[in-house]
Amino acid sequence: MSTSSLLSLSSYTAVPRLFRARRGGKGALSVGLAATARRYIIDMSYSAHFMDYRGTSIPSAMKKLVVTQLSPRFREAVSIQTVAVPTPGNDELLVRNRFVGINASDINYSAGRYDTTVKPPFDAGFEGIGEVVGLGLRASSEYTIGDTVAYFRNGAFAEYTVVPTKESIRVPSVRPEFLTLLVSGATAYIALKRLGDLTKGETVLVTAAAGGTGQFAVQFAKQAGCHVIGTCSSNEKAGFLKSIGCDRPINYKVENLGETLRKEYPKGIDVVYESVGGSTLELAVNCLAKKGRLIVIGFISGYQSASGIPAFKGTTLPVKLLQKSASMRGFFLPHFLRDYGEALAKMMHMIAKGELICEVDCGDLVEAGKFSGLESVFRAVDYMYAGKNLGKVVVEVAPAAQSNSKL
Repeated sequence: MSTSSLLSLSSYTAVPRLFRARRGGKGALSVGLAATARRYIIDMSYSAHFMDYRGTSIPSAMKKLVVTQLSPRFREAVSIQTVAVPTPGNDELLVRNRFVGINASDINYSAGRYDTTVKPPFDAGFEGIGEVVGLGLRASSEYTIGDTVAYFRNGAFAEYTVVPTKESIRVPSVRPEFLTLLVSGATAYIALKRLGDLTKGETVLVTAAAGGTGQFAVQFAKQAGCHVIGTCSSNEKAGFLKSIGCDRPINYKVENLGETLRKEYPKGIDVVYESVGGSTLELAVNCLAKKGRLIVIGFISGYQSASGIPAFKGTTLPVKLLQKSASMRGFFLPHFLRDYGEALAKMMHMIAKGELICEVDCGDLVEAGKFSGLESVFRAVDYMYAGKNLGKVVVEVAPAAQSNSKL
């Protein structure tokens, strides 16, 4: 443990003394100064920090994934590096990551599509969950060593991540199911609430319905009293969709999606929640009912291409949608931030009451083995883009910590 002080003192004698983190920081001690004469300023708030974890030592080095060149090919863009474990600042937490989430947008980020001003190298990964193993002095008024938190910010693909307290989300335990809410669940909740304007009895089509965000869109639409159609690529996924309330799963490997929709839903679809792009997006546009709403959350089928946009016959609609999205960021962001807290609170409550299924795919049935360890992030990204996942793809970065303390 290291502590330094910024002092501006009158003549006095300083005596070292130990003090403990305010909120139960077990074993987390730091060195302070007690003056026997008058003191003017003793400011430790920007330098003191607590680093311990129930007798489990924190290593001096760690592994993390870094984008070293811009490319839509994740394996080409990203490399594993060994770096020093970071020290949290005054309002920050050091989180030992237990699980990290895989998102389709990881490739867009590694390709530099979100912010063209950011140049390599930069850290990869958006969401993680784990235990607090270090914290700044001010952060200790809200958190303590051993607290479990989730977060949504850059740099999640690492064994340890520094997270500001304002971006930390308390969770009851380190379960990967909670990780599914941060991006996948929140996207579905906010999009359907703010843009879907769902009404009981309407027909809702969810593409890639058995995926990370699709599973939530199915459940939220069903809870709104809608008739839900979900596309998927296997009978196993179709069975899962039925189990979470999907009225009409369509395995497009067996059934022709366009013909099925035209035959069974001749009046069209009221709301489409679309994430695939290409021919699927084209079909979604053509099957909309009068006054229908199309919610496009992504174009995963084109992310690995140079442009990031899949082919779309006869129109530049995907490009227009991306341009429209970029122009509306300033307008939509305040609404998103306001809705995000509500979305997480609502979903946490639903989980506690057993009203929300959060399916996680850690690769347990994959021939190469479970997604375990930071190195397996590469396999997990490939697995998701191959369309093999059922639910949210999650990587276990590290097993649960075992205490070495003999106290």
